[in-house]
Amino acid sequence: MDMSDHPHVDPTADATRPRTDAAWLAAHWMPYTGNRDFIAAPRLLTSAKGAYYTDANGKQVFDGLSGLWCTGLGHGRDEITRAVAQQMATLDYSPAFQFGHPLSFELANAIVERMPAGLEHVFFTGSGSEAADTSLKMARAYWRTKGQGQKTKLIGRVKGYHGVNFGGISVGGLVANRKLFGQGVDADHLQHTQPPMGSFYKGLPPAEGNGGQWPGAALADDLLNLINLHDASNIAAVIVEPFAGSAGVVIPPQGYLQRLRDICTAHNILLIFDEVISGFGRSGGWTGAEVFGVTPDILNFAKQVTNGTQPLGGVVVKKDIYDTFMAAGGPDYMLEFPHGYTYSAHPVACAAGIASMKLLAQEGAPQRVRELAPYFEAAVHSLKGVKHVADIRNFGLAAGFSIDPLPGEPAKRPYDIAMAMLAKGFYVRYGGDTIQLAPPFISTPSEIDRLVSALGETLLATA
Repeated sequence: MDMSDHPHVDPTADATRPRTDAAWLAAHWMPYTGNRDFIAAPRLLTSAKGAYYTDANGKQVFDGLSGLWCTGLGHGRDEITRAVAQQMATLDYSPAFQFGHPLSFELANAIVERMPAGLEHVFFTGSGSEAADTSLKMARAYWRTKGQGQKTKLIGRVKGYHGVNFGGISVGGLVANRKLFGQGVDADHLQHTQPPMGSFYKGLPPAEGNGGQWPGAALADDLLNLINLHDASNIAAVIVEPFAGSAGVVIPPQGYLQRLRDICTAHNILLIFDEVISGFGRSGGWTGAEVFGVTPDILNFAKQVTNGTQPLGGVVVKKDIYDTFMAAGGPDYMLEFPHGYTYSAHPVACAAGIASMKLLAQEGAPQRVRELAPYFEAAVHSLKGVKHVADIRNFGLAAGFSIDPLPGEPAKRPYDIAMAMLAKGFYVRYGGDTIQLAPPFISTPSEIDRLVSALGETLLATA
């Protein structure tokens, strides 16, 4: 069969290098990507080890965002590779409904051991987006099961990100993720907690704000306004990230999360923490809930749970929520919660999760982040006053830079910066009007210095 004239077959292609012709690349409609731009100038990564990628030209690229906030342990970890390979050869898939396999229970218990007290039951999903929608359905179903089916309103937060499924974009507060898709799930939104530009707070902003010019922790009282508008009897849950990553690393003021917790408790509203980014090390603890000293009713996770090697997410709930569903389940062969996915608790993903959790513990990853965070903080804030830097925010091993926008094109300058950084051998994330850094937990001070130094040089050279 002659395939020489087929647009997706190139008989003259060099087998040692990936193809980059437009017809070949266009077959994959890439997510969160300017596809036309990518096809014109492909950015292909072909291997990774430790804190570095290798691109199609053999160039080493420092991973300045830990993949997508998910490979804190570094790439190519032999322990995870062996666990995945062994599991593939032993039990590559098992039905997710009505049957189980041992690894899901092992991983669930390992996760519960690292949760704040009271969070005791894990429901597995395939991603952070699925975890968000699962937690929202769970919240509504919980109140219906308790005979309060009118409690359906969901409260998110401006600048919040909870994945890309309909529930997640509805409670999410990033306009670019919502405007193209029309009406979503019934939801309202709290004010965001990003301080005024030029605040340059290090770590947690103060509870009292900037000399009284910014509300600080009192921003949580916006929930009281929404309760006055909708009435608590109609509100199922509030969902927030302990700190927001995708919006450009937005940090809560001191006392803010505790204030939210107190309001939710007083008004019988569930509090959900989306810890897809902040969980399993990035915050300097096993969870952001632990670090901030505030326990939600429901906690979502994904990303770092497998070190990014396999798709896996989940929802951890308090005992009361689990017990409520079990008590109302009817005959014991009936479904208590009619929800799940084909790949819920996939055995290969669970094997990766178990190996990742062991490595996080053995290498003291949360402690490593706590020790490295002050150095990282000092490094990123050394760029205060550098050209185009409007503000800097940081927590744990995460930092966001607000970039002065070009008139009418707020996303253009961050894109230019990220492309220039890539040319220098550094991968960073650009999103909206921000540049975001989240280096691997295994990063050295000298690697952080090189990353930040390169960013400073790039900023100075950017028009």
